[in-house]
Amino acid sequence: MSRSFSYISSAVSIIESYEKGLPLSHHTKSFFSKEKKFGSRDRKIIGAICFHYFRCQCLWSSTFSIRQKIIYSIFLCEKVSHPILHDLDPLLNEKISASIEEKINYLKLSPSSIFNFTSLLSEEIDADLFALSFLCQPDLFVRIRPGKEKLVFAALEKKEILYESMAIDSLKFKNGTKLEDVFKINKEIVIQDLNSQKVLDGLLRKIISGSFKMPISVWDACAASGGKSILIHDLLKGNVKLTVSDVRESILKNLQIRLQEAGIKIYHQFSTDLTKPVELAKDMFDVILCDVPCTGSGTWSRTPEQYFSFETHQLEGFVSKQQQIIANTIPYLDKNGFFVYITCSVFKRENEAQIEFMQNHLGLQLLEMGYLKGYTTAADTMFVALLKKG
Repeated sequence: MSRSFSYISSAVSIIESYEKGLPLSHHTKSFFSKEKKFGSRDRKIIGAICFHYFRCQCLWSSTFSIRQKIIYSIFLCEKVSHPILHDLDPLLNEKISASIEEKINYLKLSPSSIFNFTSLLSEEIDADLFALSFLCQPDLFVRIRPGKEKLVFAALEKKEILYESMAIDSLKFKNGTKLEDVFKINKEIVIQDLNSQKVLDGLLRKIISGSFKMPISVWDACAASGGKSILIHDLLKGNVKLTVSDVRESILKNLQIRLQEAGIKIYHQFSTDLTKPVELAKDMFDVILCDVPCTGSGTWSRTPEQYFSFETHQLEGFVSKQQQIIANTIPYLDKNGFFVYITCSVFKRENEAQIEFMQNHLGLQLLEMGYLKGYTTAADTMFVALLKKG
């Protein structure tokens, strides 16, 4: 009993000292670095209930105490008997395996209260299913690198690691599964969300059916950690002349290390702020990948503290930045080249409205667009559009 009270007391300290904008995982890590008394199991339980709290933070009225909010959050987000509920609310613990809908009804809560920005959603998004997905931690997904399938499956069998096959080269694991000691990350497998693995499927179909001269010149304009760079290299079997850029030098250094681990050669890399005009000599590209900065609303079930920190006025700042990046990259797209626009947002202003901007003001032709809906597969939700310069 005293341990459960200690867990809740520590969670309250973490929640009340949290500053908006910080990754919650970093904040909890900082807390535990000062509180040496907690073992790994304790840290895992306390960290999890803090995430549960932020997942449910819009459900509660001001009449709930923070302790009660934490207990109810555990009830809604967990699926099997939990030590805290066992000690402090056995009745809830008995009902913990019920469906999310049944739990919400039992607590007399409204599912529509989970997500406060429904008016901003694309019409393509199921608002209720998207909101309910906030109460579930997304799974861990990996993509197997080409030619490594036999090695990966043999290692999984040897180590008796549970997994689910999503495709020939795509696997799902329980979140928190340790794979670093089993595989050479980036060389044998890439840790990548399920829908991030699919964002270039449309582009691949067009390239295969076209008459592009190999290697294809590709600019990964907002490269970040390089997941899309590795993906397009693998999809095109290495027939890529790859240029990468990002606004942050530190990110580019990490990207370079990651691509070296993956055995991928970078033709050119540079740091630049694409919200301002950029000069790239006379470089023109067959393909530009533009995974733009966005609200990240399609990933908020993975990072609920970002949802907690979001304010509506921030949306227009992202929209403006996206349009600047689009306008400054498209001049380097070759005639008949492909522009791939990607966000991890579910907001119409960041997605469909930006496609209209490209069509009406920049003369691009839309080939296809759509959402990769992660709220039914315990994955992130992505938006991807494929456009052509005619």
